[in-house]
Amino acid sequence: MRAFRLDQLELERAANDGAYLRFLRERSMSVGLYALAAGQQDPQRPQLQDVVFFVVSGRASLTVGHETTVVARGSVVFVPGGVPRRFHHITEDLRVMVVFSPPEG
Repeated sequence: MRAFRLDQLELERAANDGAYLRFLRERSMSVGLYALAAGQQDPQRPQLQDVVFFVVSGRASLTVGHETTVVARGSVVFVPGGVPRRFHHITEDLRVMVVFSPPEG
């Protein structure tokens, strides 16, 4: 078993000066913490993997393909691989747990 604490992951992500911290990679999936500040632009591009976003904190709009929804703490969104997606209109600092299958990178 491997266990993680969100506060420690956030410290590690911030210490590495990155918006994304991959903290788990296994044969069938990888998991990371993604952070965007209020008002920030989301630079992500479509990827081949399926992805699940779990919003840990914050508030934003998320556009997946041609659909847009508002996400906030507790939101869970599945995005099929290859479909364009981006967070925008980020009104509260956003922290998102991201699960890729198969693993990214």
